[in-house]
Amino acid sequence: MKKQALHMVKIGGNIIDAPEALASFLANFASMPGPKLLVHGGGKIATSMAADLGIQSQMIDGRRVTDTESLRIVTMVYAGWINKSIVASLQALQCNAIGLTGPDGGFVVSKKRNPVPIDYGFVGDIEHVNAAGLRNLISAGLSPVFAPITADVSGQLLNTNADTMAQALAIALGAHFDVTLTYCFEKQGVLRDPSDDTSVIPQINQANFTQLKADGIVSAGMIPKLENALKAIDEGVQTVRLCHADFVSQPDKGTLIQA
Repeated sequence: MKKQALHMVKIGGNIIDAPEALASFLANFASMPGPKLLVHGGGKIATSMAADLGIQSQMIDGRRVTDTESLRIVTMVYAGWINKSIVASLQALQCNAIGLTGPDGGFVVSKKRNPVPIDYGFVGDIEHVNAAGLRNLISAGLSPVFAPITADVSGQLLNTNADTMAQALAIALGAHFDVTLTYCFEKQGVLRDPSDDTSVIPQINQANFTQLKADGIVSAGMIPKLENALKAIDEGVQTVRLCHADFVSQPDKGTLIQA
């Protein structure tokens, strides 16, 4: 029996931090037919709020170290202001959205990352997704909007990478839907030449990903994003794509990830 299609989209700070870009994206997302799910990151708002409160944000290799005070900030900002602002905007666009974090409904359970070799503090690595519960929400006509906050089995809140959260949700829901996972960012796709926005690499698989890394064409933050995408494909996600947020509803745009 053919599974129903599900569109899952992840957006990051480059969209969240730009009101016009976010409004345009949400209009496109709301217009997409059929079941859909959105995962969002946090952007610069948490860093700005922490600074206003005199809390210094510590980063290691571009990743936030989440101490107790930082955890309070990111939970308030990601799960509160950003999540509910997105949900309210989608409701205004007649998209029946519901804002969620990992602990809601036990949808995403994680564990605190091992502090060796680098202690990132209260950062969670995902262990389990309640796919059956999410399927019921989606089948009821709701569009889940996930903030990247999870919790472990003891109830400890944890900051979680949004790209990884999108991947884990896509893999788990692949048992119930034909999932298309789209990672939206500020470029038209993965670029062969970062200075040329038209140099989009149309397809990437494991073999040419390894070569692209060796050649230095993909580097820094693009590497874990592509690793997440490739793992999703390996674990049964139907389609994974990286593209500009403006093209979220255009399946022929961006970079297609293949097995």
